[in-house]
Amino acid sequence: MNNLRMKENMKTDRKKKTGVTVSAAILLLALYILIFGFSAQDGETSGSLSQRISEKCAELLNNLSGGNWTEDFMQELAEYFEHPLRKLAHFSEYACMGILLYILWSQWIGKKSKLYLLIVLWVFCSAGLDELHQLFVPGRWCSFWDVLLDTCGGSFGMLLCVAAGRLAARLRRRRARHRDEKGR
Repeated sequence: MNNLRMKENMKTDRKKKTGVTVSAAILLLALYILIFGFSAQDGETSGSLSQRISEKCAELLNNLSGGNWTEDFMQELAEYFEHPLRKLAHFSEYACMGILLYILWSQWIGKKSKLYLLIVLWVFCSAGLDELHQLFVPGRWCSFWDVLLDTCGGSFGMLLCVAAGRLAARLRRRRARHRDEKGR
């Protein structure tokens, strides 16, 4: 009877792993399409998208502060924040990639140091290929600094997963200890 239950548990675990893997892989593919789609935009299109987002952020800040700013001030603010917002977008996209890669591969790779190295290398190569792709897009260029920023973003996403896993394990241990103390 025990053997049968163990086999059923193993089968259920494998189904869960497969479901998580497939879901993460689909989301990762969608993220790659998004990233490479943004990179395929010519310089003018990409710049105008960044400018519109910066302007919307300036409008939002103006509304949150009471709506008393002049158009000139909001335009200056939008221009000031355009570059940092672009870099934040880079970082965030690749942080999502780090999270999805961690979810995808942690199901199957047991040794944590190997998992961490694989994720960082994968993100670095993905960022490098994305930047190389931009060399062939009119009005765009390749930046090694963006590759490093993207790699930092992916590493940050991975570290968020590691921290969340450790926190969850600590909470499980605390609950188990509490249950044990109550049972005495």
